[in-house]
Amino acid sequence: MLFENIPLACGSGGRLTSELIKEIFLKNFSNEHLRDLEDSAVLNLDSRNIAFTTDSYVVNPLFFPGGNIGKIAVCGTVNDLSVKGAVPLFISCGFIIEEGFPLETLKKIVLSMKKAAEDAKVKIVTGDTKVVERGKADKLFINTSGVGVFGKNSALNQKNIKPGDYIIVNGDLASHGIAVLNARNNLGIKGDIKSDCAPLNELIHKCVLPYNPSSVRDATRGGLGMILNEAALSCGYCIEIDEDSLPVSTPVKSACDMLGIDPIYAANEGKAVIFISEKSAKNALNSMRKHKYGKKSAIIGKVSSKRGGKVWIKTSIGAERMITMPEGEQLPRIC
Repeated sequence: MLFENIPLACGSGGRLTSELIKEIFLKNFSNEHLRDLEDSAVLNLDSRNIAFTTDSYVVNPLFFPGGNIGKIAVCGTVNDLSVKGAVPLFISCGFIIEEGFPLETLKKIVLSMKKAAEDAKVKIVTGDTKVVERGKADKLFINTSGVGVFGKNSALNQKNIKPGDYIIVNGDLASHGIAVLNARNNLGIKGDIKSDCAPLNELIHKCVLPYNPSSVRDATRGGLGMILNEAALSCGYCIEIDEDSLPVSTPVKSACDMLGIDPIYAANEGKAVIFISEKSAKNALNSMRKHKYGKKSAIIGKVSSKRGGKVWIKTSIGAERMITMPEGEQLPRIC
């Protein structure tokens, strides 16, 4: 570790986050369930496999175009279960509320959680509430945990990614990160820029799993760049993507260019990255494009037969550059 005190960048989902997890948490908590370091743990209970996940949400501001902290809390947990191939069933939620927080604001957030849970067909079945003194927290933090079960499909694992697999994303990248940045700093960026926050369980189970993907990942903090690097390191093969194939809306691309942000590393809250065989990719793509959360799905690259666990992107001018893990924090408190 290169630091004595925890820097903000340890929450970015990038290299420093990975180092912290491996050197502190994994070293002390290591077990067969945790070592895969994926979006959910797969557990066997009485001959039935379940998926179990947890996440905490500290997004600032609490409300932004396309969502709020409550909607993210439900959708994020649903998606972490879904990308493992599990059917999300039950969610817990814990609230840490700062003294003086407006009751009407809390009502709006809880209502959005109710609507998101109904959309995802999950139940919020248990929870906890703590109130801390004024100034001891920043308005509101939420923790959610989720449980899902496996049907006919086995748990997905990025170690199963193989050469020749195509890579699909289910729509425009980076909209969540730019929407939050714009709202947080009152940048006044014009255009229809909204968070992509959405529950992806129906999309994954109806449009992806029937075509036997090798792996599915949830591209949140650290964005597509982080997910591709984790996948390449896990399977041991290089990944090659095409910049011109990356779906990024015109307003978001313009904002990224203006702000000097690479959309590959910007956070998403409704984007799945699918690794799937060449023979199944077209059918999965066509199916995804018929779903409301997959209309702009695109094939962005493939897994090569080269060993090394690196990620390469072919740029618009025909050059190649390496996509590494994000080093620092582009935008803290993004989820």
